[in-house]
Amino acid sequence: MTTDTLLAQLKHPNPHLRERAMLEIADTRDENTISQLVSILDDEDVTYRRAAVKALGVIGEDAVPSVVDALLHSDNVTVRGSAAKALAQIAINYPDLAFPKVGLQGLKAAINDSNPVVHIAAVMALGQMGTSAFEILVESLNTTDNVAVQVAIVNALASVGDPRCIEVLTTYANDENVDEYVRESATSSLSRLDLVMNYQRRD
Repeated sequence: MTTDTLLAQLKHPNPHLRERAMLEIADTRDENTISQLVSILDDEDVTYRRAAVKALGVIGEDAVPSVVDALLHSDNVTVRGSAAKALAQIAINYPDLAFPKVGLQGLKAAINDSNPVVHIAAVMALGQMGTSAFEILVESLNTTDNVAVQVAIVNALASVGDPRCIEVLTTYANDENVDEYVRESATSSLSRLDLVMNYQRRD
């Protein structure tokens, strides 16, 4: 099957056929495949767009530079948000990958994106990166004055599963100067973090 045929299959209503197309695209890709997938990130068809995000996730590390470029330089909010989700997919699909620095720095920059769709997606993606994202998340938590971003970071820290998160979350949960909603989120994140860390210990 040609790449164009496979790309068209990403629109297919049958999720199994979409999955198969994603895997085949990743296996048979050439030097144009990644940019073709990135160009779908602004498509109006949500299914098609999500399938492109997932396909980039299957391709993995090689897709990171192009996806970061779209995340930081596209004028289209949908593209920037989808790019953050594609980086999250790569982290989910390749949990043992030391996530490329360009990806982490791109997401760090995207936390300051003016659009909430993008900055929340960037924080959620960092939450999938594990320990390598810890310092970026904490630095952003301490420097942002956007309550929605703070809440998203506090929630993301629960997923990171790093013991250092306990201290950060405890500080925020007990700080009277912190927004009440952030404090409540930090408290509930502490109990989630406990579950995540227990689960990791069982692995």
